[in-house]
Amino acid sequence: MKNPEKSLVISYLTLRKLVGVLGIALPILMVSGSIVFGDCITIQESISNYYHTSMGDLFVGILCSVSLFLFSYKGYNSLDNIASNLAGIFGLGVAFFPASPILPKPNCNIPSLHYNPLFSSIHIVSAGLFLAILAYFSLALFTKGSPKPTKQKKKRNRVYKSCGYLMITCILLLIVHLKIAPFPKNVFPVFSLETIALWAFGISWLIKGEFILKDEEIQ
Repeated sequence: MKNPEKSLVISYLTLRKLVGVLGIALPILMVSGSIVFGDCITIQESISNYYHTSMGDLFVGILCSVSLFLFSYKGYNSLDNIASNLAGIFGLGVAFFPASPILPKPNCNIPSLHYNPLFSSIHIVSAGLFLAILAYFSLALFTKGSPKPTKQKKKRNRVYKSCGYLMITCILLLIVHLKIAPFPKNVFPVFSLETIALWAFGISWLIKGEFILKDEEIQ
């Protein structure tokens, strides 16, 4: 007879892995999907700009899926629960308040009836806070545990911290690029930094879902 509690834990771990996969896959799906379904062979200036392409529905769908899981996520204490709820809210903000199209590319962008400057501002603020809270998850939440962590837990903590600091670095570089000194456009700075941050987020959640570096089961 199956243990309901164990089944619930397995389902929760599966959801964590799914969130990690979605984070890693988002930029890949946006680029490849726009090439296949939208005749768009040019990388957009930002991942958010794919909202204005044929991949807009998938962009919104992935963000909504991640946000809904964050709403259901239960941390170690009330602060962690507040953080996960806020991340869910900001994730929905990114999805439902599109940014302005950046340098529209021929055959890539489609007209958006939902764009206005206020939406763009909400989108940018939501995206920054969304990534910042996800960095908090990696640095402060995922690293919690037993006072005497296992060797695998120590390894996981090092990866969590590396992912968290990498996300923070990407956020700071995005601020520098957008507000202080723009980076060369031929390296797609916004898209590249967003992709790195999402991959760091995805790796962190895959490990939290025990995809790799999990503790050995005691027989």
